[in-house]
Amino acid sequence: MRNFRLPFSFSPVSLAASVAGTLLVGYIALIAVVMSYAALTVEFSQQERNDEATVASLESQYLSSVATLSTADYTTLGYAKPSTQMFVVATPATALR
Repeated sequence: MRNFRLPFSFSPVSLAASVAGTLLVGYIALIAVVMSYAALTVEFSQQERNDEATVASLESQYLSSVATLSTADYTTLGYAKPSTQMFVVATPATALR
């Protein structure tokens, strides 16, 4: 047992270097994950602003159309008021009668 020698060389410097290299790779990977998360967050925020702008534009068009219909004088457009109004009494269409 006097001549016992490990098949690989073991030194504290190589161990420290390999641990430092592993930590460096892990640190770079964490930075990449954080940067991609930040980029996705900014992209999502920008898309949300674009969607809100689109909705606001469509809402403005809708309100403009409603205002046009509300202020229209239908008699000048050629429409006549109905001569009679009838209301139809219907039975409720539920399962519980």
